[in-house]
Amino acid sequence: MNTRISMPTAIGLVALLLAATPDRAAAQGESAVPFLLIAPTSRIAGMGESGTGWVDDASAIFYNPGALAFLDGHEISLTHTNWLPQFNLPDLFYDHLNYRQRIDAIGGTISASVTYLNLGEFNVTGSGGPEVIGTFKSYEYAITAGYATRVWEEFGLGVNLRFIHSALSPIGTEQEQGNGIASTVSADIAIMYRPEAIEGLGVGLNLSNLGPKVTYVDADQADPLPTNLRFGLGYLLFKDDYNSLQLAFDASRLLVKRNDDGTSDDFYEAIFSAWGDGGLAKVIYNVGAEYWYGNPRLIALRIGYFYESPQYGNRKFLTFGAGIRYDIYGFDFSYISAGSDHPLSDTIRFSLLIGWGA
Repeated sequence: MNTRISMPTAIGLVALLLAATPDRAAAQGESAVPFLLIAPTSRIAGMGESGTGWVDDASAIFYNPGALAFLDGHEISLTHTNWLPQFNLPDLFYDHLNYRQRIDAIGGTISASVTYLNLGEFNVTGSGGPEVIGTFKSYEYAITAGYATRVWEEFGLGVNLRFIHSALSPIGTEQEQGNGIASTVSADIAIMYRPEAIEGLGVGLNLSNLGPKVTYVDADQADPLPTNLRFGLGYLLFKDDYNSLQLAFDASRLLVKRNDDGTSDDFYEAIFSAWGDGGLAKVIYNVGAEYWYGNPRLIALRIGYFYESPQYGNRKFLTFGAGIRYDIYGFDFSYISAGSDHPLSDTIRFSLLIGWGA
């Protein structure tokens, strides 16, 4: 994406690209760094992005850190996708790396992830004419570390801490107080409940991206993080020696409150005040299913559906996925079918994983 634009226009274009992320509420510019809401792995993306109530792999650091308390052994996974393929921009891509490890000595599971979104290279012109005054590469990344433990046998608690860096437009001008570079931190807290009385049931809750606003230019223009509340149910419908079928349901809502004067509430206010803006109509719903064949698990097929209210974005699309496992290795892919005019349509994710010691 070698585009010639001014610095303010560059920030606007990047924001527009990011607004197409599937987990965002519809209003453009509701939050900064919406890349934090992109579904990070192929497996759950193939199930309509519904994983909060059942997730059982390293991607729990995103969907429900509390679920990591129920996992043993080690796992590392890497996901890659060419983001927004309808735009045909080869240098617009997303990568995500996960790791988890059970450590009995500390009574829980540690985890880590690195998320990177590359937005391409831009040429920058001044306000006086077409002369190029510089170029920049636009990107964002987040580094997350987490810990999860069982508070009691049926109840897992997980927390994450995250460093976020956003470099949308490193070049400023004489008229601007700052540039398009910012860093901040955020935290997540999540629970997973798996009642022994109902075998195969999981109930999850995840409150993510709690933290201070992102300041690119000055504090008065700071943008909130995409604080997000996810609730999920998972149920293992059946399992025998060679077959299993997992069902999942998620409901999520962005907890960001923009005011009429252009300011926004701090995150600790917005988790309450945001409900007054759109209420339950802004809730996004996800459903999915995963079928496994083999002993041990060998081949998986997945399907899901993503629904957003017509009032707030009207995104509705099907997801499909498949996976294979051999010994300690695994491969997954997922596909979004959203219609020819949707920027997410034909998005394909690829994930590789290694799990051992479980």
